[in-house]
Amino acid sequence: MIKNKLAYFIRIFTVAPFMALVLLITLYLRAPQTFGNQLTFAATVFFLTGLPLLAYPLQPLFRKFRDGGREGQRKLAMLFAVAGYIGGLIFAIATRATQDVIIIYVAYLISGSLVGLTNKVLHFKASGHACGVAGPFMLLVYFGQPIGYLGFGVLAITWLASLYMKRHTWPQLLAGNTIPFISLAMISMVHMG
Repeated sequence: MIKNKLAYFIRIFTVAPFMALVLLITLYLRAPQTFGNQLTFAATVFFLTGLPLLAYPLQPLFRKFRDGGREGQRKLAMLFAVAGYIGGLIFAIATRATQDVIIIYVAYLISGSLVGLTNKVLHFKASGHACGVAGPFMLLVYFGQPIGYLGFGVLAITWLASLYMKRHTWPQLLAGNTIPFISLAMISMVHMG
């Protein structure tokens, strides 16, 4: 019973929007120039954290997702997350946000797209949860923040909780962890090219 509750809480506190908030607050405290100004920081928190989290309380308002249970909630959360990534990128471009902010949005958009493509086209369930945990820590390392290496510990407990609750298999978790790496590799190739 205690193990079940612990695994459940680990999975709740490591959902992608919370991990995005960890990324954004860490960058704001350690490298505030990343955002350029407080409005951009606040907007990024809204688009990467607030908007995706709104899917959970708003699920009953959407007929298509209302009776879908956890699966319906997950699908709606993905739609809200993608809306946040696209909306945030549009906002960043329109307000001439820093290149780092644009990189954050593009990394999230590529990663979300790759999770969707893997699931729909390859019919392999790459863990969006694992992607949402690995991505923020990889971005911290990408931006020269060694604190991002602490993500290995967070990834380990997330894997253990996910495997314990039988939400994912280890290949699904590994695929989810690999996607942000691919995303940042693509960004690096374009950025350096």
